[in-house]
Amino acid sequence: MQDAIRRNRWLVVPAALMLQLCLGMIYAWSVFTPYLTGTIEDPVTHFKFTSTQTQVVFSVELATFALVMIFAGKWQKSTSPRFVTMMGGIILGGGYVLAGIIGDHFIDQVITIGVIGGAGVGLVYVCPIAVGVRWFPDKKGMITGLAVAGFGFGALIWVKLAGSWANLLNNYGVLNTFLIYGIIVGIIIIINSFFMVYPPDDWKPPHWEPQTKATLDGCAIEFECGEMLRTRQFYSLWVAFIFSAMAGLMVIGIIKLFGIDALQNAGYGIKQASIIAGTAMAFFYALGNGLGRIMWGVISEKMRRKYALVALTFCQGIMMFLFYYMGEHVWLLYAGSAIIGFNFGGNFALFPTITSDYFGIKSIGPNYGWMFTAYGVGGVIGPVIAGYIRDAWNNFHAAFIIAGIGCLIASIIALTLSPPGK
Repeated sequence: MQDAIRRNRWLVVPAALMLQLCLGMIYAWSVFTPYLTGTIEDPVTHFKFTSTQTQVVFSVELATFALVMIFAGKWQKSTSPRFVTMMGGIILGGGYVLAGIIGDHFIDQVITIGVIGGAGVGLVYVCPIAVGVRWFPDKKGMITGLAVAGFGFGALIWVKLAGSWANLLNNYGVLNTFLIYGIIVGIIIIINSFFMVYPPDDWKPPHWEPQTKATLDGCAIEFECGEMLRTRQFYSLWVAFIFSAMAGLMVIGIIKLFGIDALQNAGYGIKQASIIAGTAMAFFYALGNGLGRIMWGVISEKMRRKYALVALTFCQGIMMFLFYYMGEHVWLLYAGSAIIGFNFGGNFALFPTITSDYFGIKSIGPNYGWMFTAYGVGGVIGPVIAGYIRDAWNNFHAAFIIAGIGCLIASIIALTLSPPGK
């Protein structure tokens, strides 16, 4: 396979996209929450989760995903990204299959979806990024954006399969949908894992020479994990990532419930509100999420990456303050969902690329694994706070204000960034 990719390195890209499309299944979580809370009756199993419990399952999956990425980055460096990807597919698919069999109760879903499923996502996620950056050192921003675009677009596919395309939830219920999803993603990930191979150590693209001195965005120094963790720049990026990820993950976790609440306040019936909120989540947020991963990667190639990050986090902060008031108006709900998704998706083009700019590409797998723990922290804080606030005050207003303030803090932090020195 390595020889075939050496002849055409672009073979890595569609495989990376397919892997990320499968991982994007976790961003479809909001489609299940109305059934789990009993807002919409499940046709097979009677669920009575609280809003907080639905967000705990989601947050545990995100946190496990982020923590396992540290191990995955080291493991794929010592074994191979192909093997780690394959194991991740087996674990992710197995977690959802188990959820379909035994996931009647809250704790069952925490273990099967949250812990096992999240571990599978964490094993797979870092591999296409690390492989892509190695094969495309001359196009890091663009290729990282393309590689992770599938994660954002994947949510659209999985939500639509659960809803209007295949109507899985209404026909088969939550647990059987978990079972079907687990089988599908396991097979697809195993097949595409065969393309996850590194180039030879001495390989480089034709007519390209590696950097020999510091640039505006990065430096020529290679950092191992321990060295990176002793730099101020790592912690600045890590905190900015927490706040930026927190906002987008909060909206992913609550958008269906938020949309239903807001539209019912505006006079829509539960069925109509559910359809509109589902469209905001399944199409507009997911489409923006996927496009943002590509476009912010391209934007970062045209301007200094730190200024791209400043623009992204500032825009997201403003949207957090506005979105609560946009929810009662259908097209404003759609537009806000798309913009928030677009900005959220940009995190996954900018942060891995800045990590490679500042700390080198040889250890990008384990280094970005550590950086990605910020995503796990944000994934716990954002959705759980939103679920708690909704249970306590019956609305999400305070949650959006908290997320908006966090994004503006991230924007200020990004403005202070500069390349590290050993």
